[in-house]
Amino acid sequence: MALAQPRSQAVTVGVYVSPPFVMEDAGGFSGMAIDLWEQVTQPLDLTSSYIEFDTYADLVAATADGSVDAAVTNLTVTRDRAEVLDFTHPWFDAGLRVMVQENRSSSFWDVLAGLQASGHLTAYGWIIGIIVLATILLTIFDRRFDKNFPQRWHDGVAESFYTVMSVATTGKPPSRKNLFGWMGRIWQGLWLVCGVAVLAYVTSSVTSVMTTLTLTNQINSVADLPGRPVGVFSGSVAERYAAGAGLDIRSFAHIEEAVDALVKGRVLAIVGDAPVLEFYAYNNPSVPVAVVGAIFEPDKYAFGLPHGRPLSRPLTVEVVGATESGAVADIRERYFGDMP
Repeated sequence: MALAQPRSQAVTVGVYVSPPFVMEDAGGFSGMAIDLWEQVTQPLDLTSSYIEFDTYADLVAATADGSVDAAVTNLTVTRDRAEVLDFTHPWFDAGLRVMVQENRSSSFWDVLAGLQASGHLTAYGWIIGIIVLATILLTIFDRRFDKNFPQRWHDGVAESFYTVMSVATTGKPPSRKNLFGWMGRIWQGLWLVCGVAVLAYVTSSVTSVMTTLTLTNQINSVADLPGRPVGVFSGSVAERYAAGAGLDIRSFAHIEEAVDALVKGRVLAIVGDAPVLEFYAYNNPSVPVAVVGAIFEPDKYAFGLPHGRPLSRPLTVEVVGATESGAVADIRERYFGDMP
């Protein structure tokens, strides 16, 4: 039974939009946290007006200084927050997970960076230099010893360049007259071997780098995040965790902004509350994202209030009652029932 409270008490409630716990629509706000708040405050005869905040940090700060009477969203109970807020009994068990872009392929610039990092671009530079030198030497050689060779320099250079590139890219020279008998054939054979070696090296190096990129681009859990840009939500538990883990973080106000950065490649993963990430991925099948890995850093959600407010205990009693009666489970079923 609810403790006695003043009739029709008006309260100002701060919210942070985080589907499916708080969602903004034409009529105001909805979501699991809003539904539960309305249900547990009804016996207390509270009338709520809602104010939206851009980040978790803003919401916590406004609640701590008494600008609002309560904080309603998927607000994780932490020691730092408990130092500035009073929490009701927890009503949701959660934790963190990782969201990644599905079927992310390596771009041209990724391959180029991989070739540079592995030293292959330097080798390619030497090969290009050798091709240029070989073209010049072959042009001079043929102009002197082959009477049928084009006499105009630009025609001769083009002919020699074609010959050199034919060997370098296909391993086979174009049909050429043998000017020096058996010695010429040996020289042509050696040149052919060099061309095959160059072709094999270029092919194998590019393949190796692309294979490495395919393996290193895969993110399957939080253990794969170090060294990669990671999106988090400003003022969230995920932001604190990622910063403490030394991850390269980018902070965003809401999940839509973080997902946009993920799809465009500005971040390679998002760390956030598991139910929020799972709900987004499930309800946006056209967006190429997936939630991977197991839940880590398990936590609990509760409503927050300024320290010392008499409303804390009655609200906790109502939340416990809603949990025991199955009302919390029923509300959760409405938002998560169809999700795998």
